[in-house]
Amino acid sequence: MSRDASELAGGLAREAEAVCRHYLSNGKRAGCYWVVGDVHNTPGRSLFVRLQESPKGPAGKWTDAATGEHGDLLDIIRESLALRDFRDVAEEARRFLKLPRSEQQLSAKPVRSPAPTGSQEASRRLFAMSSPIEGTVAETYLQRRGIARIHHGGSLRFHPRCYYRPDEHLPTETWPAMIAGVTDLDGRITGVHRTWLDPDGFDRVRLGKAPIDTPRRAMGDLLGNAVRFGLVDDVLAAGEGIETMLSLRCLLPSMPMAAALSANHLSAMMLPSSLRRLYIARDVDAAGDAVQAVLSQRAADAGIEAIPLSPRLGDFNEDLHLFGLEALRAALRLQLAPEDVVSFLHFSTLAAE
Repeated sequence: MSRDASELAGGLAREAEAVCRHYLSNGKRAGCYWVVGDVHNTPGRSLFVRLQESPKGPAGKWTDAATGEHGDLLDIIRESLALRDFRDVAEEARRFLKLPRSEQQLSAKPVRSPAPTGSQEASRRLFAMSSPIEGTVAETYLQRRGIARIHHGGSLRFHPRCYYRPDEHLPTETWPAMIAGVTDLDGRITGVHRTWLDPDGFDRVRLGKAPIDTPRRAMGDLLGNAVRFGLVDDVLAAGEGIETMLSLRCLLPSMPMAAALSANHLSAMMLPSSLRRLYIARDVDAAGDAVQAVLSQRAADAGIEAIPLSPRLGDFNEDLHLFGLEALRAALRLQLAPEDVVSFLHFSTLAAE
């Protein structure tokens, strides 16, 4: 720990109860500890913050009995306010330490109040709190789906303990999750899509997803928006699933793509004004047929050429996983416009050799 961080942690520890009352306002004192649900100020009794020095350790140290996490009061500030950079954490800690004690004691909520569940703000905070997927369960999950080259352009992140609540009557669980940012045409995050993952491995039934009822959920403002891979100019490929579009990106890494997350959202996806050709990566089912018809008509009305891309099986991830890169490359060569074979598929062929 740097000298600055050590000094700030020490100053906060001397005011441990005031810190807890301010940033963990949903908890309460129990003897020599402050008890709350977790570092995000969730009501409960899993996390214990030591309020004064004792033979068991210094003041300000905490442990979450449910997850095994532990840390100091700087960590509490970082997590409760969803801050990313230490500079922001340090600034907030200094601000707090300058407050009169009475103001700290009377404060009922943290400076940054919790975002409404499922809101755009909650989505942005979750995406900001997550980390790169490289070296994580999320990367392994995609690789085991056949996506060896993950060209996601920063749209995917990973959270090791993402909240999952089966329903309103059951307690909240935590699972590792792949977090995908949903953005509008200007690149602003409007929502996120979560894929909860099994930390213990990959099986043929769940394909690496967590053993829960609904391992995929989205929140925020989804209509018209999408998970976007690359910046759109005049060509775009769009489909439903994240894995579907990442499978195509294995062979077309420079072609901009978008995953709308469902058939209904794909048919309503907003189209950039600069677009002149749209590839519709359809799923082979009734919903896929309907989407192709609706989106093709919308594209035609806007003066955009629409070209369907059809997999041999249910979707392009199934094709990639079962038939491999070369078979998928051969299929795409027949379906892409000739100039796009040269601009996009030919490029990825050379890059792979």
